[in-house]
Amino acid sequence: MSKVLITGGTGLVGSRLTELLLEKNHEVIILSRNPKEQNEFKWDIKNDFIDDKVFENIDYIIHLAGAGIADERWSDKRKKVIIDSRVETANLLFKKVKELNLNLKGFVSASGSGYYGAVTSDKIFKETDKPGNDFLGEVCQKWEDAAHQFKALKVLVTILRTGIVLSKTGGALEKMKTPIISPLGSGNQYLPWIHIDDLAEMYIYTIENNIEGVFNAVAPEHHTSKTFSKALAKNINRPFIGVNVPSFSLKLMFGDMSQILLKGSRLSSKKIEKNGYPFRFKTLNKALSNL
Repeated sequence: MSKVLITGGTGLVGSRLTELLLEKNHEVIILSRNPKEQNEFKWDIKNDFIDDKVFENIDYIIHLAGAGIADERWSDKRKKVIIDSRVETANLLFKKVKELNLNLKGFVSASGSGYYGAVTSDKIFKETDKPGNDFLGEVCQKWEDAAHQFKALKVLVTILRTGIVLSKTGGALEKMKTPIISPLGSGNQYLPWIHIDDLAEMYIYTIENNIEGVFNAVAPEHHTSKTFSKALAKNINRPFIGVNVPSFSLKLMFGDMSQILLKGSRLSSKKIEKNGYPFRFKTLNKALSNL
């Protein structure tokens, strides 16, 4: 069994990942700005501090830390917070691992499906495609570059470009459960998605099987805003109205951030499947029925 250090371990994905790692008898250590539990230890990015105790006999680091993309409007200040919370945290981890000359087996980092940019097209994006020429593409590119530097220490690096995470509580799905459900904008933009258990299990799969590389962490079944909304409305027994929420009203409400609601393309999951990961929730109906 392995000893795993998680950043962002108290968040939506980190909490579920911790549960499943412990079920599989792995040891979990969490970095937190305000540690409360016995397995939580302090880090302070501004002061370049990480409690050295967390690095004792560590096998893997799973880097999930990062300010929420959709938590606030994208002012210049907020954009900097979004990037720095991902990049500077990874840089500090790299610095400490290098200083302590740790024999780390792997560094696994989150990234986003927004790597390919906020675009709606007929293309199905693969991991070899270029990053988008917009803010989301920039965030993910810098995020991934920060992870890739661990290769200089001969550490295996794995990156999971994650779609919308569906979970029982919190996250995007809870916000979608409005009294009346309608598609957003054109309704034709794709929503790359994944069940939280598949995502958490995918992280575990990569460390238990020494999987290296960049992977799209999305379910195999593709859905547009329209088809996703219909499936959700049916699943939770709420009315679906085919009158789309106008793009202009979302732009007024959210500014530049509205692009994450109004644009979206399909991502291929074939690479992770070819590497042996067995999805539990391949279809949206199966995923929603479990939540």
